[in-house]
Amino acid sequence: MIHYKTAAEIEIMRHSCLLVGKTHAALAKILKPGITSKQVNDLAETFIRDNGGIPSFLNYGGTYPFATCISVNDAVVHGFPSTHELKDGDIVSLDIGIYKNGFHGDSAYTYAIGEVTEEAKRLLKVTKESLYKGIDKARQGNRVGDIAFAIQEHTEKKNGYGVVRDLVGHGLGRSLHEEPQVPNYGKRGTLAKLKAGMVLAIEPMINMGVKEVYQEEDGWTIRTNDGQPSAHFEHDVYITKGAPDILSSFEEIEIAEKANTNLSWSY
Repeated sequence: MIHYKTAAEIEIMRHSCLLVGKTHAALAKILKPGITSKQVNDLAETFIRDNGGIPSFLNYGGTYPFATCISVNDAVVHGFPSTHELKDGDIVSLDIGIYKNGFHGDSAYTYAIGEVTEEAKRLLKVTKESLYKGIDKARQGNRVGDIAFAIQEHTEKKNGYGVVRDLVGHGLGRSLHEEPQVPNYGKRGTLAKLKAGMVLAIEPMINMGVKEVYQEEDGWTIRTNDGQPSAHFEHDVYITKGAPDILSSFEEIEIAEKANTNLSWSY
């Protein structure tokens, strides 16, 4: 069942979504070689709680043990924070969800630690571009398949990357995962019809190599089958009677990213 939000609910929800961006920005300031993903997770949880939020992912499904998902290199999503130190050349996806005032915000961003390869930079650039191409199709009267097709066309058909099939975006609101599912591949004019009041978490998960993935024994971490890196960007988008309204924000993240000399920025 799809849950449609009122204009008043959207403004409450916007605060949760923007707080996710502020959390990302706080972390973007301190990312560097040598920091552990567990330290990043703990700083994120402290920031979220200090700002009146609750980590959406913590104890999700009764089993996820961390406040964030931190996926490094060939980990696509749902990576466990650990004592492993991030190193020069890593690409790191931080996926953060926050529950506040009855609504969730959910946004992901992939960072380049130190000097990464040109191939990795291009993967991040194309994946981020595809997110906005998908968002451009998030308009009343279109269908979810139009979003999916736009993402797949830019990443797979034009650039030869692997679009993950096993994981999808989703509706968002009072629950972290609502209907409809939002895949990153598909045909135009198919799947759920977009109507004003819907909120979608659109999140391309794009592999440098093959599209196939597998799940580790921890029951959560998803990795690429061929060991090549993966990128992940996510925005929360409100369907209106006009242009898409992006409730989350990358603005503060990008400012912090550019200011941090321990991060590469080229996209």
